[in-house]
Amino acid sequence: MSTGKKEPHAPKKEATAPTAKPKARQPKTLDAAQPPDALESMLAQALSSRGAAVPAADAPPAPPVGEQRCGLIAIVGKPNVGKSTLLNALVGQKISITSRKAQTTRHRITGMRTVKATQYVFVDTPGFQTRHGNALNRSLNRTVVGAVNDVDLIVFVVEAGQFNQADAKVLALLPEKTPAILLANKFDLIHRRAEIAPWLKEMQERHNFAEFVPMSANNTKDIERLFGICEKYLPIQPWMYGADELTDRSDRFMAAEIIREKLFRLTGDELPYTSTVIIDQYEEEGALRKIAATIVVERDGHKGMIIGEKGEKLKRIGTEARHELETLTGGKVFLEIWVKVRSGWADDEARVKTFGYE
Repeated sequence: MSTGKKEPHAPKKEATAPTAKPKARQPKTLDAAQPPDALESMLAQALSSRGAAVPAADAPPAPPVGEQRCGLIAIVGKPNVGKSTLLNALVGQKISITSRKAQTTRHRITGMRTVKATQYVFVDTPGFQTRHGNALNRSLNRTVVGAVNDVDLIVFVVEAGQFNQADAKVLALLPEKTPAILLANKFDLIHRRAEIAPWLKEMQERHNFAEFVPMSANNTKDIERLFGICEKYLPIQPWMYGADELTDRSDRFMAAEIIREKLFRLTGDELPYTSTVIIDQYEEEGALRKIAATIVVERDGHKGMIIGEKGEKLKRIGTEARHELETLTGGKVFLEIWVKVRSGWADDEARVKTFGYE
């Protein structure tokens, strides 16, 4: 699949060797004991920097190893807060599927972007699950917990001005030893910005955030500015990937995700989130890809919902998935999709692992 990347390769040995991190800069955050006008100043500073952009993320020749920076950045937050949209914008290409349906992201997806001497390795995580305690959700939550304890920087995504119990459960997972950025997403939807200062003070009392970043994941300048903010928290060490690599996920994985995205988008809230997609066959014959996939559901009624009257719904899912796969691969795609019932699979630890969940 031509995703604008080479096949991922294993990190260079020297990239994993212990290296001294640069001396941490003093955080720009303010604790609750500081006066209200200081919080106002912090807010003003964050807002005024929104127009400042770093140079476009073109891929120049790799600088000497001793001048390279590289680090892992976890993107965490509750379901449907915009994490996948943010990752796609940071990488510059769609590598994580999106939909209005909660629990769309189910895997730890790594996206890379190299800007000048710095390589940013972003880790998109599933939204932390609180509603259901089945085997699938336990697997997703283990993925989130594992991610936040194995990175150089955490980007905690919330909707600007909002904070609820679901946000609090994710915030409770953040280790104190790892610097965390409070990313107030969808800031463009805030009309009364004077209300943000009290909200910011409340958030600062909840956690000692290193930075406050008001932004919109759909704003190019905001995305470019975020690179500059994250850079200083990454250690000086060799890059883990090639400068033109965008993700460590395989073409087979991306095919399953694209089909699942179309499934969720075209069935809306009627279909339970436990439906999944398995790739049974992925073959390349020159520019042609032959793909056979199975949509797995838990009930016969769900199967009928996906197939639709005279098979029209399933045909549309397949057509839209095939078109996107052809755009991504730059070649023709022959796609077959079947629907099978596997009752109770989402609460079966063995099947959850068999279906590719960590």
